[in-house]
Parts: sequence; C-alpha cells; structure tokens
Amino acid sequence: MSQNLKDKLDAGLLESGLNLPETVRQKLLDYLALLQKWNKVHNLTAVREPEEMVTLHLLDSLSVLPHIHAKRLLDVGSGAGLPGIVLALCLPDLQVTVMDSSHKKASFMRQAKAELGIGNLEVVCGRVEAYQPEQLFDVIISRAFSELTLFINLTKHLRAKEGTWLAMKGVHPYDELAQLGFESVSVEPLKVPGLQAQRHLVFLPFSNVKLADTNENSKAQ
Repeated sequence: MSQNLKDKLDAGLLESGLNLPETVRQKLLDYLALLQKWNKVHNLTAVREPEEMVTLHLLDSLSVLPHIHAKRLLDVGSGAGLPGIVLALCLPDLQVTVMDSSHKKASFMRQAKAELGIGNLEVVCGRVEAYQPEQLFDVIISRAFSELTLFINLTKHLRAKEGTWLAMKGVHPYDELAQLGFESVSVEPLKVPGLQAQRHLVFLPFSNVKLADTNENSKAQ
C-alpha cells in the first residue's frame, strides 16, 4: 500500500477524533490491500480505486466505532467484511461474527481472518433467517443489507435480551422508520471524512419488539 493511502487514513482518523494504534492502522491497510487484490478477480465491491476504498470502506466503517458498546456483534450481509472486519481489527475484546450468503464473499472474509490473524472474528456463510448460533448477540449491525423492517424481521431471533440493532443508512430513513412504528428510536448523523454524501446511524433497541414477540408466542401455543 502506498504512502498516499496511509496519509489519507491517518488524516481521516485525525478528523474523526479516532486514535488507533499504529499496528491496527497497518492491519486496516493490509485488509484494504487484500480486498483490492481479490476484487480484481472476484468483484467483491464496486469501488475500484484504493483511495476511494479508504473513504468509502475504511473511514465509513470506522464512523460507527464510537457507538459500539458490546461483547458480541453480528454484522449481517457483511459483503467483504464491512463494517465487521474493520470493527474486529479495532476492538480486539469484541467478538465479531460476519455473515453473508455469498460463498465468494465468505471465502474472502475467511482469507482475511487467516492472513490478518483476526482471532475475535467468526465467518458464517448462509442466510441469516436460518442461522442458529450457540450464543445470541447484543448488537446486530447492517451497512447495506436491507430496509429496516426486513432487517429486523430476519434477525430478531438472534438478539440477546438487552441490546441494539444498528443500521447504517445514507439519508435519514424517515419512511422506513414510520413503517416500523417503534417507540424508542435514535438516529445519529455520521461524519465520514472525505465523503460529501449524508450518512446516518439508526439505533433500534431490542426492547421495541418484546410486545410483538409475546403476541407471536401466544399464537403459537
């Protein structure tokens, strides 16, 4: 990776107020180099230029880092590992599961796990609605998975008792939130250095669906 990419990442971190160790910064660049290499053959992402990857992949994923307070996180529809692999590299005490139904994308994520030595990362290939892990998750995040109602319906069996869904969005998703009808929702604007487009992070507490779950259980009995 060129000095230009390192400088761009360092400048973005400084603007974001994120202080990451040099070893983590290097692993983020190593991940980007691996992604660029695989992308030439497997078309994992539409972003081709390495400098754009720093902004649209690394800095965009890092924008949610201050909002991650969890022990176990599931990244649904992770694609090439965004934001899951980025978060796993930055938060070694966080157990991260990245999931995608594409075999080539899951293969890439397994290769990244092996080459970068990401011990706190688990890669799952499959459909999220059929996923039955041994332990549930206190944060479930998506970056470009689906609209909010589908995201919640497909993943609500995977949530721990207390926790939050986090949905990374572009413009403020007023219509999607109106369809949900949740009582407690928070939407935070995200600042991604070098990106002019709007970005928002939607917080949806798991407690919002307790009533719905109770009703479903009553019908099943």
